[in-house]
Amino acid sequence: MKKLFASIRNPKVIRALIIIVVVLLSVGAYLYYQSTQGRVFIDNSLVDAPIVSIAPSTSGKLTETDVYEDEAVKKGDAIAVVGGQTLYTDADGLIIMANDQIGSLAGPQSPVAQLIDPVDLRIAGTIDENKGLDAIRVGQVASFTVDALPGQTFWGYVDEISPSAKTTQLSFSISSERPTQQFVVYVKYDSRKYPQIKNGMSAKLTIYTNTH
Repeated sequence: MKKLFASIRNPKVIRALIIIVVVLLSVGAYLYYQSTQGRVFIDNSLVDAPIVSIAPSTSGKLTETDVYEDEAVKKGDAIAVVGGQTLYTDADGLIIMANDQIGSLAGPQSPVAQLIDPVDLRIAGTIDENKGLDAIRVGQVASFTVDALPGQTFWGYVDEISPSAKTTQLSFSISSERPTQQFVVYVKYDSRKYPQIKNGMSAKLTIYTNTH
């Protein structure tokens, strides 16, 4: 044991250990660099689908509600009755909001129900303009994970990139630093293949920018 400690204190041994550590760190850094090349990571993502609002053409009192949240509906199903007018769905979908406050006022700006088409589910990722947005193109391969489904990786492709920045409330100050704008990248996937993924779940995206 004494010989071992003595050899460790030997300057030559110390230099050799330092060289080994430096080499290992360099190799690790190189491998990490290679693994992240051609990829853009978007942590701020969620499962999303376009929302269809069902509202009367004129204002009136809600007298009947025929649906409930998480109910699947078909085109032509009755949704509610407002001021004697029965409202119907124009397409198949899943109800995500239903007003059950009988007697409340409903109008063009106050929908009685909202629905989504599960087939239209996709991942919406919010990315800073300086974090790789310029490398993202429609059609590129993407993978994603969902917080509620740990250990699983799902696949899709970039379907759309928002043409303008998200609307944010900017606070003005004496600072000359320009605000960083954010854009939304949409990734489409086969929702019929992954029925366990639900609207509104949190997700993380990886875009493979060398695939297109």
